[in-house]
Amino acid sequence: MSFDKPGHAVEGRPITGSSRASAERETQCRNCPLRAQPLFQSVTPVQLSLIQELKRGEIERGPGQLLITEGETDSPLLTLLSGWAFRFKTLRDGRRQILNFLLPGDFIGLQQKMTDVASHGVEALTTVRLCVFQRDSVWKLHTECPSLGFDVTWLAAQEESLVDNNLLSVGRHNALERVAAVLLSLHGRASLYDGNAPTLGIHFPITQQHLADALGLSLVHTNKTLRKLVSAGLCEWTPARQRLRLPDREALTRLADLDTLSEPATRPLI
Repeated sequence: MSFDKPGHAVEGRPITGSSRASAERETQCRNCPLRAQPLFQSVTPVQLSLIQELKRGEIERGPGQLLITEGETDSPLLTLLSGWAFRFKTLRDGRRQILNFLLPGDFIGLQQKMTDVASHGVEALTTVRLCVFQRDSVWKLHTECPSLGFDVTWLAAQEESLVDNNLLSVGRHNALERVAAVLLSLHGRASLYDGNAPTLGIHFPITQQHLADALGLSLVHTNKTLRKLVSAGLCEWTPARQRLRLPDREALTRLADLDTLSEPATRPLI
C-alpha cells in the first residue's frame, strides 16, 4: 500500500466581504441540501427567515485557498455548505499546528468576533462552498431569536470539545494512540454525511502532512505509524481514491485509549 507525502497546500487569497458567488447558483435556505439530512435539527419558519435575512451570498474556494487569514480584522462569518477545511495557527518559522478539521454544517469565524483580530487561519482542504453572513449576525441571532443564539453557543462548545480532545491526544498519547484517535474522530464525524461509510468507508481528503500538522508528529513518523495500523488490519486508507475504512472500530478505540466514541444525534445548522 502506498501513501502520498505532499507538503502544505499553496496559500490562496482570503475571503473578503465583497466576495460572492453568482446569484444563479445561490441556494435559498429553505432548499439547503444539508437541512434535508436527519443529522441537522429542524427550524421554524421564523428562524429560517432570519437566517435567510442575515445571509449575504455564497462563495466557492479551491483546495489550499485561505478562508480566514491569521491576524485578519474583518474576517467573515461562514457556514461550510460542502467540502472540508481546517483551522490552524503558524509559528514565525512557518511550522503549522492544525487545530481542528471542519466539515459541512460547521460555523466558521465565530472566534474572531470575540476578539479584535483572527487568532487563527482557516484553509480549504478541498473545493468548498460556503454561505456568507453579515458580520453582526451573531448579535442579531442572540437578540432577535435567542434559540438560534443558543444554537451558535452549542456549535462553539462542540468545536471546543473537539479541540480539547485533540489537545489531550497530542499532550498525552503516543504516536499510535494519536493517529488512532484522530482517525476515529474524523471517521465518526464524516460517516454521518456519507451513506457509503458502513461498507466502503468515508471520503477522506486528508493527507499525511495534514495528520502530522494536527498531531505534532513528523511526516516520517506519521507514515510509519499509519503503516503499523494498516499492517494490523485496523485501518484501510487508499490515498489515491481518498477513502478511509476502519474494519474494527472497537479494537482501534481500545488502542487509542478512548471511551466509546459517540456523535450527537442531531445538531444545529445556521
